[in-house]
Amino acid sequence: MPFLPKAARAIDGAGALSGDEQRVIFVQLCNVLDPGVAVAFASASSELRELTQAERQQLKADHEAAAALGRKAGKRSCKELREAVVWHGKGLSSDNLALLGTLGSVLPALERLKVGELAASPDGVQRLAEKLGAGALPAVTSLVLESAPVGDAGASALAAALSRGVLPRLNLHLANTAIGDPGLVALAPALRWLPALEWLKLWNNPFGDEGLAALVAPPPPAGAPPPTTGLLTKLKELSLSITQITDAGCATIASALDSGALPTLEVLYLFGIRASAAAKATVRRRAGMAVLF
Repeated sequence: MPFLPKAARAIDGAGALSGDEQRVIFVQLCNVLDPGVAVAFASASSELRELTQAERQQLKADHEAAAALGRKAGKRSCKELREAVVWHGKGLSSDNLALLGTLGSVLPALERLKVGELAASPDGVQRLAEKLGAGALPAVTSLVLESAPVGDAGASALAAALSRGVLPRLNLHLANTAIGDPGLVALAPALRWLPALEWLKLWNNPFGDEGLAALVAPPPPAGAPPPTTGLLTKLKELSLSITQITDAGCATIASALDSGALPTLEVLYLFGIRASAAAKATVRRRAGMAVLF
């Protein structure tokens, strides 16, 4: 019956399948924000209802947990959460963030995600990133993690997620998130390959010259020519204020600008860094853009 939707065809043919095959189909149909299709499939026969009893109970629990999470972001129902373009979560626990990560594949409309003021969740962002599967959050263009304890472990987990193809349209705000040199060194390669990255805000983090070098001027492999791609080619705004960048870091920035890196950069923020006035002046002279100290 080709005119039937996929789920209806699955329901219609359920009786011809083995128990294991029916259970696999049920799991594939499960969507915690829209469980109706899976429930309808499980109702096709008493045998199937029995086979999927445990899975249906788990789906119900997951649906209720997702609804509760949505309410923390002001969404009155899972339908509102599923259709949300903007999601702003406050006071989220580590478990909340892990659950949000599992929802990444069923939030196709979400464009702006802001997570801040976490509730005693030192590993929350790490768990969020680890739960994001390939292709998750495909429409998100703005991820804001401000005053959240990301840390080096969270930055590394986010790097791994980006390498899986998560958040392909990302712009990123990681302000006051306790990211040091190890975290930025881990995150930098993934950031450099983001195809749509236009702004990157990293102010008030404890990284310094090592992390900065990994971001704007990583050395090429021995014997290799300088790379011509993966160089933040669309980046327009970069905020590095209130970090541990010194004169050496300013020299790195100046050298990167001289080499043609950061070709579209329009604004560079360097308020409150440790570099001397002379080093800052060198950056300003080399930059054909606004440099704000």
